[in-house]
Amino acid sequence: MIRVVLIDDQALFRAGIGMVIDSQPDLEVVGEAGDGVEGLRVVRAARPDVVLMDIRMPVMDGLTATAELLADSSFGDAPPRVVMLTTFDLDEAAAHAIRQGASGFLLKDADPEFLLAAIRTVHAGSSVIAAAATRELFAQFAAPPKEAPASFASLTDRERDIFALAARGLSNAEIAGREYLSEATVKTHISRILAKLALRDRVQLVVFAFEHGLT
Repeated sequence: MIRVVLIDDQALFRAGIGMVIDSQPDLEVVGEAGDGVEGLRVVRAARPDVVLMDIRMPVMDGLTATAELLADSSFGDAPPRVVMLTTFDLDEAAAHAIRQGASGFLLKDADPEFLLAAIRTVHAGSSVIAAAATRELFAQFAAPPKEAPASFASLTDRERDIFALAARGLSNAEIAGREYLSEATVKTHISRILAKLALRDRVQLVVFAFEHGLT
């Protein structure tokens, strides 16, 4: 069962999303809140797998709450995955949240099927949410590129090729087709790349590529 907490200041929105999530046999809403301060309390008490976090809220906004949540040492090495909820497709606040460690963003008017798939995908940690949108977001709001850290030099030539394709938003299947590899082999390479670069997931890989001019 994937445990989800909803943090949004619109009670009707929370109610609707909650009904959609609770209709699934493998998903469960274990808490909700209307602002960031209450949201942090609920998350720390409920210990969910995934948090859906609105960006703009009273008392404490979603950016501040996300930064505090992901820095909370009480979760050890496994803090919940945070997905930002936004009204705008290209939102600088969403870009900032992803830099802080959020696992992606969703538009509030996304289809219910996409929302459910996104929760499962983020929980699995296997792929980026809306990779094309994430790339476009960072193309618009990325800061001037920084020099790549020494860890990037530790990637093999094959890993660099796969890194470049993943940074463009290609799925494992698409990378496998391009590189004439099995999907399992691509997944292994991606896992090694993430480990070498100390990245949490493919969202962070996209961010890393943009921030260091590796796109």
